[in-house]
Amino acid sequence: MENFVVSARKYRPVTFDTVVGQHSITSTLKNAIQTNHLAQAFLFCGPRGVGKTTCARILAKTINCINRTHKIEPCDTCESCISFNQGQSLNIYELDAASNNSVDDIRNLIDMVRYAPQVGTTKVYIIDEVHMLSQAAFNAFLKTLEEPPKHAIFILATTEKHKILPTILSRCQVFDFNRITADDTAKHLAEIAAKEGITAEPDALHIIAQKADGALRDALSIFDQVVSFSGNNISYEKVIENLNVLDYDYYFGCVNAMLKNDISSLLLTFNEILYKGFDGHNFINGLSNHLRNLLVCKNENTLNLLDVGKNIKEKYKNQSQQCAPLFLLKALEISSTCDLNYKIAKNQRLLVEITLMQLASFSNSSTSVTEEKKNTNYIIPPNNGAENKPLSQSVLESISAEPQNPVRPKETENLVQPLSSVQTKPILTSSFSLKNRTKQTEKKETKPLLVESEKEHVYTLEAFMECWQQIANAYRLKNNISLYSTFTVRKPILHENYLVEIVIDNKVQEEELNAEKIEILNLLRTSLNNYKIQICTTVNKNEKTRKAYTSSDKFKEMATENPLLNTLREQLDLDFNVNTFN
Repeated sequence: MENFVVSARKYRPVTFDTVVGQHSITSTLKNAIQTNHLAQAFLFCGPRGVGKTTCARILAKTINCINRTHKIEPCDTCESCISFNQGQSLNIYELDAASNNSVDDIRNLIDMVRYAPQVGTTKVYIIDEVHMLSQAAFNAFLKTLEEPPKHAIFILATTEKHKILPTILSRCQVFDFNRITADDTAKHLAEIAAKEGITAEPDALHIIAQKADGALRDALSIFDQVVSFSGNNISYEKVIENLNVLDYDYYFGCVNAMLKNDISSLLLTFNEILYKGFDGHNFINGLSNHLRNLLVCKNENTLNLLDVGKNIKEKYKNQSQQCAPLFLLKALEISSTCDLNYKIAKNQRLLVEITLMQLASFSNSSTSVTEEKKNTNYIIPPNNGAENKPLSQSVLESISAEPQNPVRPKETENLVQPLSSVQTKPILTSSFSLKNRTKQTEKKETKPLLVESEKEHVYTLEAFMECWQQIANAYRLKNNISLYSTFTVRKPILHENYLVEIVIDNKVQEEELNAEKIEILNLLRTSLNNYKIQICTTVNKNEKTRKAYTSSDKFKEMATENPLLNTLREQLDLDFNVNTFN
């Protein structure tokens, strides 16, 4: 039986030109060899599987090659190259610092550095996972690393640069290896598939590259796994099945259901995803990433930011044309909120289902391109049919949306018209819904949005007072007696520019009224069909706020009503130091 060699070892790069995705680093090393400007120590750092140890071996092999090519590559024919390929080179020494991290191991290495090479000119010492060395081992290595013999070069490799001592970093030339892009990984996999006689779809290789997350070694391991599963024909469906990855079609279907406001289809799709063993958190994260990709596709300049295959990119582009930017932004906000609350939710499935219902209920058609330009602050346009609807329905529709920021009312400049013309009485019932205010000290996380429009229909004083009384009755039905009293104790004062002044007794009433100010203003505007109405409050300073507590205060209060009590006190010579009037 022939021994199988995994692709990560079989197709490991042996020259600088075959290294994938690290062109800047390989070019620098080749130029340093050509100009004989090699440093005494190098530090290769970066994530796993990006070619750190591979580049260190190629550099060591090229330095000791006797007959280098004009491209500064090893010849593979000289004695040094042959011994290196057979694993018998005496000039290249590799040390795994993960298992040899003590002071004694470093001291043995330092003793070996003293001896000059018998064949060739340079000895190269490759120390992998150098961050695993102990503090004492690092300190013992400092002097040798700073002033090594002329025949010695050190190449250190690590995945955790932050764990290396600054004194070590200052003695090395540092090369930061980048993650390999999905496109470069997919191209490399396609070349290997062609050499192995394997047919592979480009989208399937892109899924493998994305799953590897920038590590080429991981991509080759996944490639071998998929080949074992599907044989010599790698298809997109087989890769999805084998790697247990959510298909793009699920997300495309979910967005199509949102655009059609199809809640049932979304819930059935989510149920199918859970049935196949996927986690709800991964699904909502994938959906957020899908919405982000759709938003990126809105501009041709950002289309290249999509790290997907050509066919999938075209699907994204087509679907993005059906989605308004405001819809995508709102959907991203809703899905991100679900992502944040997922871990703390007791019923996580219900949380995701509620999120999907919200996404399907948010209308995409209500945000056209012209409206987006006009409503950049997400202002809800006024309901043109408010005159034909009950106030309870029209106001609740405007308040039901959750704005990002409350919109401040616009200042009016035109003077109020004479209140002479009679308008049709507002259609308002005392059963309209208001928020429950049983706990007056409770803070509101979101405030209702102020309805804005240019309408300023003239209304009569009778129409205004009728509307005012019905709002007061609605608060009374909601058991908010405090606000009901504020509405009914004094009549509001109407000024020019549709300004309504409300006189109150104290600051407590003012704070309570301000908490409901936007809702009250919305009710007045939509009921009277005048969107320039404003409300201001004034505290009545003339109102008696001090109560009589002492005997003297109580007597003065009674004497004010009956002056004969003063005469009686003088005649009887009464004293108020005792609790006479308690």
